[in-house]
Amino acid sequence: MTGTIAVVMIFSIPIIAIVTDHFQKQTKLKQKMIHDELELEKLKHENFVIETQKMRLELEQMKLEDPKDKAQLL
Repeated sequence: MTGTIAVVMIFSIPIIAIVTDHFQKQTKLKQKMIHDELELEKLKHENFVIETQKMRLELEQMKLEDPKDKAQLL
């Protein structure tokens, strides 16, 4: 009986170490994935802001050109 317990204890230590190492690797991968997603969201937001500014400038340009077109029609 004590021999069985000793064998189980000897083999359980490496198994626990392997499982713990696996969980640590999974956690690191999740952390890296979340970091990459955050960076992607920052780029998306920056792109949105740039597109919004571009559209605003185009709209202002259209407003400035619009009175010129009306003056030519009159």
